[in-house]
Amino acid sequence: MPTKDDVVRALAPFARRVAEADLDAPEALQDALNAEYPAGSLAEVRALLLAARDEGWLCPKTATPTLTFGRVSRPVPELSDMSIDAVDMAGKGAEHVHPNGEVSLCFATEGDPRFMGFPEGWVVVGRGSRHVPEVTDGRMLIVYFLPQGAMEWV
Repeated sequence: MPTKDDVVRALAPFARRVAEADLDAPEALQDALNAEYPAGSLAEVRALLLAARDEGWLCPKTATPTLTFGRVSRPVPELSDMSIDAVDMAGKGAEHVHPNGEVSLCFATEGDPRFMGFPEGWVVVGRGSRHVPEVTDGRMLIVYFLPQGAMEWV
């Protein structure tokens, strides 16, 4: 049974890596993260997140019948001032803006899903990006890292 501390510990290296990255070059960062940490190489992280989801505490809040979410950690120095959140989704989420960018680690859980057109793996949107997140062709468990926890709902 994973604890929140277990999940934070497992995700902390990624938070630190993202904090050091250039979010003004989202495509380059996305390519780099997918090369450094391919989703297929993250079986232990995936299993930990799925267990936490299945226990009901990772994504305890319901936005829609196909979207649940939760906060793993607020921005803290130990995570290089990144917040970490999780969402279990199929379909569309709510439109929002990322003043400081967003880095998402996506795990397929049903079907052959795409998050914003991308398969399982890392998806990066740059500073000031505005989007309606969407998972098509299945379902994904997504962990997202936000510099300073910055996000604005539209």
